[in-house]
Amino acid sequence: MKSIRMALLGAVATVFAVGAADVQAQERITLKSASSTSSYYVMMVQLAELLRETGEFSPTVEESQGSVQNVMESRVREGNFLFTTPPSLLRAAAAGTGPFEDQAFETARTLFVMPYVTLQIVARADSGIETVSDLAGKTVVPGGTGTFCEGRTRAVLDALGLTDEIDTADIELSAAANAMRNQRIDAYSTCSAHPVPGLVELATTTDVKIISFSEEEREQILALDASSGPITIAAGTYNGQDEDVHTVGVPVGAYGTEGMSDDAAYAIVKTFWENKDRLAGDQPWWDGVNESLVQYLWAEVHPGAARYYEEIGVTMPSRD
Repeated sequence: MKSIRMALLGAVATVFAVGAADVQAQERITLKSASSTSSYYVMMVQLAELLRETGEFSPTVEESQGSVQNVMESRVREGNFLFTTPPSLLRAAAAGTGPFEDQAFETARTLFVMPYVTLQIVARADSGIETVSDLAGKTVVPGGTGTFCEGRTRAVLDALGLTDEIDTADIELSAAANAMRNQRIDAYSTCSAHPVPGLVELATTTDVKIISFSEEEREQILALDASSGPITIAAGTYNGQDEDVHTVGVPVGAYGTEGMSDDAAYAIVKTFWENKDRLAGDQPWWDGVNESLVQYLWAEVHPGAARYYEEIGVTMPSRD
């Protein structure tokens, strides 16, 4: 877990310094993902460093409230804007539904695959919560307000008949760890690739339990979204976690916009795939990422990215 902490320390500086002469020769690119305590923020820092090393880009990493904000901003951000989101939110944006009601737009372009989002429900070890049904009567933070995580968690709780059984705390996800330490809440939901840096830190100072879903519960949850899949968090991932945790995950993509140049998209995608094994050596969450998963990202593939995939012999299927 030391590498995660080091990455977070390195993430404090979000603008990478370069010489004045180099700035003129480099393309600016903004990478936007999630909160600074999330695994996706660390991933953006990793990607920014790779792009900086090419000498072609001057990258900036921006913190975000989550995927809904990222998709909203993709509508108006100009130039080279790289962001992450589950593809289900892009479908909603194109249809003008959910958080994008009455403002349909479709500007995202697929670049490459990110590690899956893992739904992780975290409870205080002394809360008496051993199963999902034990959340009934407890105080819970169901993810960040207005985020994909909140929406997915509420959908899961509804599918399992728990919506009216829990007491939802009016606390932002960024404050959930402290609220748990102070026993103001019993549990919270976080959605990020595991291990989540903020949860790693919490588990080293507070006794927590990551809740597993039963097979029946997982089947009910997976029925909500055909792109979802079962995820197992291996024992030992977090301090005090002695058993595997069985939960669910959804695909996540790295996307550009119509405003990203073809040459920039090509260089970004090429840099990512040629260094993917190096990324996995630093953080294991990259291990399961491969080119075949691009087909699940829904949005039209950026023409620059498509050029790279054609060069390496990867066929991009038509969007369904």
